[in-house]
Amino acid sequence: MKLPPLLVYTVLRLLAFIVPLGILWLFPVFREYWWLAALFAALIGMSISLLFLRAPLSRASREIYAKRNRDQDRSQSDEDAEDSASGA
Repeated sequence: MKLPPLLVYTVLRLLAFIVPLGILWLFPVFREYWWLAALFAALIGMSISLLFLRAPLSRASREIYAKRNRDQDRSQSDEDAEDSASGA
């Protein structure tokens, strides 16, 4: 069973945030300043995402684009509409 690319990308992004957050909570200073741990985890997750998750993002983007433009592909092109209107 093939998972949807958007689901794969979302899960990987969540893991890129949750894993660093869990590691940072192991340090006593970040247990006291939980907001600082969340901020650092978000920055680390964003960096991981930019560096390593480019391929899943591209697949998810292509799927979204294909779904949004599926109706436009089925419609007649301008040339087809002109040909049918002119009777050719």
